Amino acid sequence: MVGVAITGVGLHPFGRFVDKSVTEMGVDAVRAALRDAGNPTFEAAFCGTAYSGVAAGHKVLSAIARTGMPIVDIEAGCASGAAALALAAGAIRAGQYETVLVFGIEKMPKGIIRSSFFEPWREQAGLAATPSYFALRAQRLMREQGVTKSDFAQVVVKNRAHGVLNPDAMFRKPVMVEEVFASRVVCEPLHLWMLCSPNEGAAAVVLQRSDNPRISLRAAVLRSHLPGSVLGEATPMAGIDDTNITPPTVLAVRQAYEEANCGPTDLDLVECQDTDAARELLAWEELGLCKPGEQGRALRDGAHVLGGPLPVNVSGGLLSKGEPLGASALGQVVEIVQQLRGDCGDRQVAHARIGLAHTVGRGANASAVIVAREHSVH
Repeated sequence: MVGVAITGVGLHPFGRFVDKSVTEMGVDAVRAALRDAGNPTFEAAFCGTAYSGVAAGHKVLSAIARTGMPIVDIEAGCASGAAALALAAGAIRAGQYETVLVFGIEKMPKGIIRSSFFEPWREQAGLAATPSYFALRAQRLMREQGVTKSDFAQVVVKNRAHGVLNPDAMFRKPVMVEEVFASRVVCEPLHLWMLCSPNEGAAAVVLQRSDNPRISLRAAVLRSHLPGSVLGEATPMAGIDDTNITPPTVLAVRQAYEEANCGPTDLDLVECQDTDAARELLAWEELGLCKPGEQGRALRDGAHVLGGPLPVNVSGGLLSKGEPLGASALGQVVEIVQQLRGDCGDRQVAHARIGLAHTVGRGANASAVIVAREHSVH
């Protein structure tokens, strides 16, 4: 297989920026990634976004006078950036391009994420990918796998502790379990601090064809949901059962592991979807990091904290960074690349060589991206 190198990354911090447009944030991230890559000429650009409007990617590249090549906007919910990355990598491997720019941008409205994917009556009834649905999923984890509300709170404590060390995160203060429980109940068992905050930001990555990459994109996989799951995020409460229906995350990560010639035990760090605290615990199981029902023990053992055997969401995750949909997945990739380079300072994962990024977009899409340091970058 043709090698795909990640030669440049750039990020605009995640948060709320009243005086900055989504285009301006995209420009910052793109310029940083191009500068990091040595300012190469790129032959195509893919932009991941859900709420930025028509020709959003064109606006960013027009602002820096880097147009003329194909510029394609991609929407796949929270997985938009990963979908753009997969298309770009595929084009390089097919021999279509040598260098491709991939970026994600978003300026989210405040409050609960609304989506035209769901019919208005379904949203009004709470039968959409909203906190009420997330709560049903959390309740099921509690009932079937012995996960507790305290476990959900511990995920928040873990990710916020990591976020303290990330200057690009929205929330940078440590929290205690008692503080998490003191935040208001949104929908039992989920409290406000157990849910991520939609916000604003941008991320960019430069991909180049290489037979000897230092940082390689081993796999970038996007898969969609299978029909029938009664608690599937794509059509919540619309199915009949979900027994033996493989979730899209499992479909994506199995393919990614195969393409990357590795497995869960080879990973050194993971950035996974934590739209809410229960979603992260479910991701541990779906990604093969633990068996069903082992999440509580993994939390107590510190298996996934910085300094543990397999750190998860050392960036702080969405619970610390917030989630600008189009930039979310690429933000994870930027974090992993910086970790593999050894550039993360106090949140550096020792001897990191292989990282996995995972997103779930609108429930209908799931992505798995595997990035590896093939040899020394210094």
